[in-house]
Amino acid sequence: MNAEGGATGNCRLTQAECIKSKLLIDKLFVGGGSRSLAAFPIRLVYMVIERGEHEPPASIMVSVPKRCFKRAVKRNRVKRQLREAYRLNKQLLWQRMAEKPGEQVLMAFVWTDNQLHETAHVERKMRNLLTRLSEKL
Repeated sequence: MNAEGGATGNCRLTQAECIKSKLLIDKLFVGGGSRSLAAFPIRLVYMVIERGEHEPPASIMVSVPKRCFKRAVKRNRVKRQLREAYRLNKQLLWQRMAEKPGEQVLMAFVWTDNQLHETAHVERKMRNLLTRLSEKL
């Protein structure tokens, strides 16, 4: 899958797909228009906004709280697992968002467990969340 969400080529996670703006992060968590889904150990907070001209249909951020893992090595491992699981399964959501060209979905994946999980388990939960989200949109 390419950066535009097509079914061919590589399925990269581009810089444009990552939420870096403090304004958007505040809007997502404090704004009031956001909703959430959970598939333990991942919580998904999402919000649908108006899409700009050169913006992707979906943007993400990943958060692993320090209270879950004190060591940065473990937090970074979980963040890598979450990003990789999203990258491999984002076509589930992008196909649905292709039907709505004027909308963009902002998503935050928050880790809620204080245990590490296998990558296959994380990917299964991510697939579950993305499927449920695409049904809701």
